[in-house]
Amino acid sequence: MSVAERAARIAEEIGATVRRVDDEAASRLVEALAETPRVFVAGAGRSGCAVRAFAMRLAHLGLSAHVVGETTTAALAAGDLLVVGSGSGSTGSMVAIAQKAAALGGRIALVTIREGSPIGELAEIQLCVPAPTPKLDGPDEASSIQPMGSLFEQSLLVVLDAVVLGLMDRLASDPGTMFSRHANLE
Repeated sequence: MSVAERAARIAEEIGATVRRVDDEAASRLVEALAETPRVFVAGAGRSGCAVRAFAMRLAHLGLSAHVVGETTTAALAAGDLLVVGSGSGSTGSMVAIAQKAAALGGRIALVTIREGSPIGELAEIQLCVPAPTPKLDGPDEASSIQPMGSLFEQSLLVVLDAVVLGLMDRLASDPGTMFSRHANLE
């Protein structure tokens, strides 16, 4: 199989996965983001890369967005929203961050493979991205030619970009306004 054929298969897998995302849960996330004073994002590994990209787009929309663990991250306050990207919903460091956010009065949204995880129990919004993973026991509803959590991580990025599009509509924003907030010290 050629690289182009593999890439096409990956794109098909992502399409099949994101088509199974619950629009109602995604809409709740869009509304929570539009109404929150500040947004904090957290994720480990490649999921962390996807949520960092999401935080950048939120900043382009004019939201106060912070990546947990960065040196310039503000203190979370009651009413702020923490968005966690975690396939398993049980990554130890992410559980601890979600617990701390809850104790501080923060609201929690989880984008995950499986609902009902330790972070999911703390979350008011759970957005399921149904991709296979070797981290969870039980049969997967989907399969992938890709290793490990690749399909979740790719789909996470796509779903969060779709949430950004929903926020653009909700906030009556446009690409030109967003671009005016793009980094200019490059």
